[in-house]
Amino acid sequence: MIITKMHVSRRSVLRGFGATLALPLLDSMVPALSALAKTPAASPRRMAVIYTPNGMMMPNWTPRGEGTGFEFSPILEGLAPYRDTLTIISGLADKYGWPQADEGTGDHARAAATFLTGVHVKKTEGADIRGGISMDQIAAKALGRETQVASLELAIESVEFLGACDSGYSCAYANTISWRSPTVPLPMENEPRAVFERLFGGSDSTDTAARAARIAKEKSILDSVTERVRELERGLGPKDRVKMGEYLEAVRDVERRMQMAEAQRAREFPVVERPAGMPATFEKHARLMCDLLLLAFQTDLTRISTFMLGREVSGRAYPEIGVPDSHHPTSHHQNDPEKLNKLQKINTFHVKQFAYFLKRMTHTPDGDGSLLDHSCVLYGSGISDSNIHMHDNLPLVLAGGASGRLKGGRQLVDPKDTPVTNLFINMLDTIGVPADTIGDSTGRLQGLTDL
Repeated sequence: MIITKMHVSRRSVLRGFGATLALPLLDSMVPALSALAKTPAASPRRMAVIYTPNGMMMPNWTPRGEGTGFEFSPILEGLAPYRDTLTIISGLADKYGWPQADEGTGDHARAAATFLTGVHVKKTEGADIRGGISMDQIAAKALGRETQVASLELAIESVEFLGACDSGYSCAYANTISWRSPTVPLPMENEPRAVFERLFGGSDSTDTAARAARIAKEKSILDSVTERVRELERGLGPKDRVKMGEYLEAVRDVERRMQMAEAQRAREFPVVERPAGMPATFEKHARLMCDLLLLAFQTDLTRISTFMLGREVSGRAYPEIGVPDSHHPTSHHQNDPEKLNKLQKINTFHVKQFAYFLKRMTHTPDGDGSLLDHSCVLYGSGISDSNIHMHDNLPLVLAGGASGRLKGGRQLVDPKDTPVTNLFINMLDTIGVPADTIGDSTGRLQGLTDL
């Protein structure tokens, strides 16, 4: 069958409900296409992972002492006001960050790509990438149907690099830490305006009237698309019917999210204007993204997020803190005192942005406590010693109360080479998503969530 006149454009798009819908490319279309209301008693649990690239100056990261008697290190000192909410975790490793067999270099790409999956990735510079499902997407699959946006993937730097970004590895590996499937890495969004539009559609603000107008408009578009797709479906062959069935599943998911949006329409959201453009400095950019993530959690538009403060092999300079040098070369300090000092400044600056997010969450009421009380937030990296690309004793800080499932104010030191994926099983437990295994996990960490 040849379609010469389309009734539904494949480029029909709906935004603002956690999905972008366009008709699948059907065999029969090729010629034509050639040219919730929250309550204090039931605060939802949220989970976020904030990633910092290029490793750490570990001697000035690791606190002294174990248990509740630990002393903050120079890099972590800025987190002191939130001590009671923090669990600093030492000893965990990502064995697939290391080269397997004769893979050789490529530690940065492997660090990002395996951090949340615990799965060996295929070394390739082409499109035939392969990794694993990341733990945030395990959570998103379980909880995503309860929110308008299943998960939110954020970044500061552009991730539109193509080709090889680390020796022998596709840029896709270094650009994200979130994988929906072994072959689908999720793109991280670094434009604040695009993030706002994904959460709130084309509205200029979160004002109730603006949201209502946007919902009504997109509901009308969706009704039109659904009606025309049904007309189109009647003339399709068996193969195209399968593709169309998958598309209609996505339509139904948008309908469900739209119903949730309508149910929330009368809720008073904090009034926030749509961002106009890209902030001028790293700190302003990072804090705006933190504010948008907090808003997404606060309004229960999503409960799962990943956030990269930088992509692996990042060459960003930080002149605002006295580091005009590129981050990646600085991280290979070779014990040069000047480079070590600059690397510590970068590491500390990144932690400062994490502290800002914790402060905002601490001061945001949620149910019978704060947003942080009902959240689980991990800060860390897939590389420890930046100079020689170490993937053991990873730098990790877990924050939040997870609705009473986490107890902070301590440093836990786990046995050497304990898989970091063990921690992820605990984290999923705290948000009510049980998982027996993740990647190379061997069980749950003891003493973290078994209070």
